[in-house]
Amino acid sequence: QVQLVESGGGWVQAGGSLRLSCVASGRTNSSATMGWFRQAPGKEREFVAAITWSGGVTRYADAVRGRFTISRDNAKNSVYLQMNSLKPEDTAVYYCAQPLGLMAVMNMKSEKSYDYWGQGTQVTVSS
Repeated sequence: QVQLVESGGGWVQAGGSLRLSCVASGRTNSSATMGWFRQAPGKEREFVAAITWSGGVTRYADAVRGRFTISRDNAKNSVYLQMNSLKPEDTAVYYCAQPLGLMAVMNMKSEKSYDYWGQGTQVTVSS
């Protein structure tokens, strides 16, 4: 089993920044792609960003591209999401996720491609 624990969420005013962290433990796969998803109240969970094990390939949702940056530190089994220029519509619970095995780049944005999920961290952006 893999355990994922997110942290770094909180309350921020529009235009502010937050940095989310996710630490993996247990039977982690350091070669695994890691992803961030979010779920706003009353909405379905949606893709935010993902990164391959080497960091060589990243993917972003159109809504966050240019404002959010995903990165990882394999030595620390961690993935990060730097969120800048935050908007009220970024308010959501943010989840990190990891697949059981290898993942094709074409599937990085698909929620169904991920098997392990953290408990989520709340991000609230006020206007």
